[in-house]
Amino acid sequence: MSAISMKVNGKAVCGAVEPRTLLVQFLRENLGLTGTHVGCDTSQCGACVVHVNGTAIKSCTALAVACDGAEVTTVEGLAKNGKLHPMQEAFREHHGLQCGFCTPGMLMAAVDLVNRKGKTLDEETIRHELEGNICRCTGYHNIVKAIQAGAENM
Repeated sequence: MSAISMKVNGKAVCGAVEPRTLLVQFLRENLGLTGTHVGCDTSQCGACVVHVNGTAIKSCTALAVACDGAEVTTVEGLAKNGKLHPMQEAFREHHGLQCGFCTPGMLMAAVDLVNRKGKTLDEETIRHELEGNICRCTGYHNIVKAIQAGAENM
């Protein structure tokens, strides 16, 4: 077992994990943060996207021990003081979800996208940037609208 510590959603956490434990497993099983979903286990669907040190990563391919000392933000960490993050609010307002399985990863990817590319995003850029996030329900139309609206309010 390896001892790890990190800051998750602003809170210091620590644990003992097997060296092969994935970050997504640590978040879900050790910390009970089940908003980060496991969809494919092969880094294709994007349901497991979290931010590590401010950058979006797929947590199903990151070892928890590799994140020792890191700052991790999950979808549960977006809302502050009971108020939805502007991107979460935009997804709600613009019906950017249907079944909701992909939504946590989409939200985390969208926030990262705005942080990297700015608040003015065209449809082509958003669709290109979301290539690693799969939604099987919506056809992406409302997701794109939600990201554009959310970006304006971030």
